[in-house]
Amino acid sequence: MIHTETGQTTSSSHPASPMRVSIQGYAGAFHEIAARHCFKETPIDIVPAHTFEDLIRMVELQEQADVGLMAIENTLAGSLMHNYKLLNESKLAITGEVYLRIKQNLMALPGQRIENLREVHSHPIAIAQCREFFARYPHIQLVETVDTALSARNIREKELEGIGAIASMLAANIYGMEVLAESIETDKRNHTRFLVLKQDQNILGEGEAEKISLSFAVDHEVGSLYKVLAVLAAYNANLTKIQSTPIIGHPWEYLFFLDFVMEGRVGFQQAIDAIKPLTHNLRVLGMYAKGEHYEE
Repeated sequence: MIHTETGQTTSSSHPASPMRVSIQGYAGAFHEIAARHCFKETPIDIVPAHTFEDLIRMVELQEQADVGLMAIENTLAGSLMHNYKLLNESKLAITGEVYLRIKQNLMALPGQRIENLREVHSHPIAIAQCREFFARYPHIQLVETVDTALSARNIREKELEGIGAIASMLAANIYGMEVLAESIETDKRNHTRFLVLKQDQNILGEGEAEKISLSFAVDHEVGSLYKVLAVLAAYNANLTKIQSTPIIGHPWEYLFFLDFVMEGRVGFQQAIDAIKPLTHNLRVLGMYAKGEHYEE
């Protein structure tokens, strides 16, 4: 377990119990950086999870983690559809969000040079974000791994010369790596949105919530989705995200994921009640405050 912010005390002068935050990745992962920003006012322990499935399971069981932080979309890679599926099938609710500017950095053991690298290891999404940079170095083979920070850690632990990693500056500092090139991502407006996941009973009330996330299906007929969107528009619900995914076992039918904020005086519960008759399997995935944007 990686310890982060500590030292705050309760009113009884006993040390505060750190909140256990499960992330996909390891020390120095972008998930950890996002968690540090998101819970900056709270002492936390970062609990690494090898996969997003592990992250969900940890938070559901409440034995290793109290809350989870999970990436859901990136401005370059798009929506992480597997994570939408995991969220919809889980017993968790979205209770917050945070946006992080992602800066990818090329690093290796001290003394290495880009010209001498044979391979560069990182997560597939990180590699995809940096392909334009590596087009200048065709001799370097890009190798996909499960995590950006873990790639850097493996190089350090195994003292792998001729091997580089794409990871955060925090990972470089933690593992004593030398940064050979900073901010190598193609698009400098590269941001990832992360969701805070907790047990259902932690959903905010209407007075505190600003943003609502739903999932639902509609009849497979002309205009069925349009009718839902038209009702939401009539209630001044400002749509901020809509995503569809196929429903397994029902060819050409789709499950929709939708985020919106209320712009008028009507409460979001009225808007939800209004679209219920037009949908199937409507689920409120979360009601939460709009997230802040941070640099790495």
